[in-house]
Amino acid sequence: MRPINRATIDLIKEFEGLRLHTYTDAAGVLTIGYGTTAAAGVGIVPVPGMTITEAEAEYYLEQAVQKFADQIDNMISAPINSNQFGAFVSLAYNIGPGAFSRSSALRHFNEGDKAKAADAILLWNKAGGKVLRGLQRRRAAERALFLRPTPITNPSTAPSFWAGLIKALLALFGGKK
Repeated sequence: MRPINRATIDLIKEFEGLRLHTYTDAAGVLTIGYGTTAAAGVGIVPVPGMTITEAEAEYYLEQAVQKFADQIDNMISAPINSNQFGAFVSLAYNIGPGAFSRSSALRHFNEGDKAKAADAILLWNKAGGKVLRGLQRRRAAERALFLRPTPITNPSTAPSFWAGLIKALLALFGGKK
């Protein structure tokens, strides 16, 4: 389970917005809270006239973001930093993990072409076959987050605590005979 950074949560909240009453989104899907739909599979099925509290909306957002993060984490085979991962989580939150798995953004990333991956995020700007200004803005924000540098957080590429300690001890004591 890879942690989700604050920038990711803030981005999702900004673009999903908070609605405590059910509404129909741009794709015609019944939605509530921070863009939560029945397809998220987090224990809520929005129905017309439903109302939730802000605390419930936060809970469902947290559950959905972690679920999508866990699902897409298995799809990523290249080292990734927390902002790149966050941008992909936001994209998957909006388009679904199935669509994300087939995306050129993921394919380019796993092939090692991060510039093409960043640009491919911008392609997901349509709902119901129409380009939407809100989706263009969201994709631009996701791309900007993706391109914002942070240290690599892939545990398989990060040095262990013990390796770091040994390196520090050797630097302190091992350099002189």
